[in-house]
Amino acid sequence: MEVDGTLLTILGVSAGVLILTGWVEQIYKGYKTKSLKDVSKFLMIFIAAGSILWLIYGIIVSDVFIIGTNVAGLMLMIIVSIMKKRYDKLTKTQI
Repeated sequence: MEVDGTLLTILGVSAGVLILTGWVEQIYKGYKTKSLKDVSKFLMIFIAAGSILWLIYGIIVSDVFIIGTNVAGLMLMIIVSIMKKRYDKLTKTQI
């Protein structure tokens, strides 16, 4: 079964938007509440490792959607990690 290039583009963009929207929502919620205590460090590590592997794969197969989604995802994860570290430290000083 052959798939149309336009359909593949829509599929790739949709997948990227869905994945990245979760991170944007987490950043917004964390900024609003000044708390990311429920975000697991291990979750972040495993997702980052998976994103790095997907990024390498995307580079090898020259897939701009995989590359773009995983670069953006890694940037959003870095933002969440920085926020988590900052807010965790802020919470400890308040106790």
